[in-house]
Amino acid sequence: MRTINFEQDIKSLSEFRANASKLLKQINNTRRPLIITQHGKSKAVLMDVTDYQNLIEKLEILEDIYVSEKQIAEGKGIPHNQVKEELLKRFK
Repeated sequence: MRTINFEQDIKSLSEFRANASKLLKQINNTRRPLIITQHGKSKAVLMDVTDYQNLIEKLEILEDIYVSEKQIAEGKGIPHNQVKEELLKRFK
């Protein structure tokens, strides 16, 4: 996903309605999200499905890292040698 171009990627809801097909092509071609405004305020973000899926996957990985770091800080981690030993036993 690329950075938003503030001149091209912010559209009013009425402009989006009038040019939906063109704007969907723009999102697909530029790989930049589109911000849709209503009454002068941002209301929604429209983005390519693949970029959205990639964003969700990255978020899930970051959440896993956060949980892992928290567990380690609380002393709930397992030493590397112990994990290695247990895995070797399982796969023999």
